[in-house]
Amino acid sequence: MSIDSICTKSAPHLLSLMRIIVAFLFMQHGGQKLFNFPQAMPGPPLELVSMIGLAGILEFFGGGLLLLGLFTRPVAFVLSGTMAFAYFIAHAPQGFWPTVNQGELAVFYSFVFLYLAAAGGGTWSLDALWCKTKR
Repeated sequence: MSIDSICTKSAPHLLSLMRIIVAFLFMQHGGQKLFNFPQAMPGPPLELVSMIGLAGILEFFGGGLLLLGLFTRPVAFVLSGTMAFAYFIAHAPQGFWPTVNQGELAVFYSFVFLYLAAAGGGTWSLDALWCKTKR
């Protein structure tokens, strides 16, 4: 068996694994904002009707949908835009370079979510299960 055939065969599973890990990490940012878990956000208490409150809701619940692989493409597209918005609103004014303005994660998440919007959730997703049951 060639390395190309191994890679081709495992790609949908690795896509799902990447989606699950990235979603789990992303949800922690929302959990921090909404539930002070796993660690409380510094500053005053969160107001849900604010940009940070909306970001927390999108991060936690959107990340949860991605973790399950449910509505992967539209959720990933919205989250990609959210992270691009966060970068240009919160990080870019602090300087051009993402390492200087601490925007690396926003850029990373934006492009990973854009990829997921194009690629879908992979084999291990509720979207894939749903498509199988519709046939």
